[in-house]
Amino acid sequence: MKNTFRLISVSLLSILLSFSFANASSGTFKISHDLGFGKDTNLDAITKGRLFQVVIMTQNRLVRKDLKGKVSEELATKWSANADATEWTFNLRKGVKFHDGSDFDAEDVKYSLMRVKDPDIGSPAKKSMSSVTDIEVVDSHTVKMKLNTSFADFPLLLTDYRLRMIPSGSGDTIGKTGIGTGPFIVDKFDAEGTTILKANPNYWEGAPGLAEVHVIGIPDGEARVQALLTGQIHMNRYVPFSQKKIFDGNSKFDVSVVPTGNWRGMVMRTDTAPFDNPKVRKAVRLAVDRQELVDLVMGGAATVACDTPVAPSDQYRLKMKCPQDIKKAKKLLKEAGYPNGIDMVIHVSTKEPTWPTIGEVLQQQLAEAGIKAEVKMTPSKSYWNETWMKKPVAMTRWNERPADSALHEIYHSGAKWNESYFKNPDFDKNLADARGELNFNKRRKAYRNAQKTLWEESGTMIPYHVSKLVVTSSKVKNLDEVEVFSVRWHKVNID
Repeated sequence: MKNTFRLISVSLLSILLSFSFANASSGTFKISHDLGFGKDTNLDAITKGRLFQVVIMTQNRLVRKDLKGKVSEELATKWSANADATEWTFNLRKGVKFHDGSDFDAEDVKYSLMRVKDPDIGSPAKKSMSSVTDIEVVDSHTVKMKLNTSFADFPLLLTDYRLRMIPSGSGDTIGKTGIGTGPFIVDKFDAEGTTILKANPNYWEGAPGLAEVHVIGIPDGEARVQALLTGQIHMNRYVPFSQKKIFDGNSKFDVSVVPTGNWRGMVMRTDTAPFDNPKVRKAVRLAVDRQELVDLVMGGAATVACDTPVAPSDQYRLKMKCPQDIKKAKKLLKEAGYPNGIDMVIHVSTKEPTWPTIGEVLQQQLAEAGIKAEVKMTPSKSYWNETWMKKPVAMTRWNERPADSALHEIYHSGAKWNESYFKNPDFDKNLADARGELNFNKRRKAYRNAQKTLWEESGTMIPYHVSKLVVTSSKVKNLDEVEVFSVRWHKVNID
C-alpha cells in the first residue's frame, strides 16, 4: 500500500490538498538562495548540493533544537539509552504522513539514516554518523540504534540539519521531489529560477500560515539585498552589517540581530607549501586582529573565536584569548625558514557578502608581519566547485553544528569536507575519546583538548562567530528570532 501511494504525483496531490484547504493558509513568502552548487543543486539533504532553504521546510528530523537550543521532540517523541549508551531507542510519532500520502514509520527512519553511510553516495554527513553500526526496527514506530562506542550525546548529533526523514526507497528521486513530512510540499523545483512550495494542510503540527513559499536563485550577495529592497523577496538572512543603516528606521522592514554559531573564515591547505608547515599557519593566524575584524566587518555584532568552529553557546566550547601577536608571528616565520615573510593569494567572492571585506582587512593586518597577501576575486557561481578546497588559500563559511559534528566534519583525517586537509592523530584520538566518555567533565575535557590542537596547528583561521543580521519585510509575521534551522516555519504568515 505504501509504494502504491508513492506513485501519486506530488504536484497533483499538493494541488488537491491546497484546494481542499484553501482557507487554511494564505499569502506567498518569497526568499532567495545563492545557487552555491550550480547544476549540482538538489533537494537531497545529505548531499553536498542540498538546497537547505527548501529542505528545512519540506523534511523533518527525528529531533531538533528548541528555541532555547535544547534537544527536543520532532518526529521522535521520546528516547532512551542502555547503561553504557551504546544503544539508543527512539519512539516515533504516530499518524504522520509523507507528502505522497504514505505513512511515516520505523522503516523510513532506518532507510533515511543508514543511507547517509552509503559509500556510493559519499555524503558529507557520513562522518558524523560513523558511530552507528545498525538500526533495528523494533516495531512500526520504534527503532533501536546500535553504536560502535558509548555516545552520551547521540541525540544531539541527530539535530544535524541534514538528517531528514524521507520515504523508504526514495533515494533515487528525492533530489528532485524533496518529499518529506514537513509543512510545505515541493510543487516545482527550479534551482536557477524559482522553486515553488505549497502548504501541507495535513502537517502534523498544524496547517501552515502561508499558502506558498517561493525560493529564488540569486547568486550575488548585493543582488539579494537589492531584491529585498525592491520587494522581490521578503527575507534576507545574510545582509552585511555595513548595510544595516539602509533598513534601520524604515517602516517597510523589520531588523533583528540573531547570535549564532555560524562562522566565516580563511582556509590554508595544510598539504600545500608554505602552509604545510604548522609554524607558518600559526604565524598567519597570530597576525590577525580578530576584534578589528569584528568591528570593521560585522559592526561589532559577532563573538571572537580563536580558530574553533564550536559555537559560543555550546557546552564544549573552549574559551580562549587570542590577541594579535605580530612579534611572535615574525618569529615563527623565521623559524620556518621565511625570515623575509611569505607571499599568498586569498581567493574571495561575493558568494558571501563579507568575504571581500574580510580579505581587504586581512591584507592590511598580515602586512605587519611581513606577509604579503593579494586578494583575488573569483566567480561566485562556481566558487564551491572550482575555488573552495582547490586553491591554497580561500574563504569559507559554515553553519552551526554541535561540537562533535563540527570537529569531525571539518578536521577529522577521514572527513570528506576536511577543507584544510588537516591530519593529526592526536586530534582524531581526542574526538574518539570524547564520544566514548560517559563522564561529562572528562568528555568536555577531550573536546576542549581537540580545540587546543586546532589553535596550535589548524589551517583554518576562524576570526568570529557571526550574529546574523536578519531583515524581513514588515509584512512577515511570527518569524522566530533564532538560527534558521530552529525556525518553526509553519507558524510564519504574511499580510
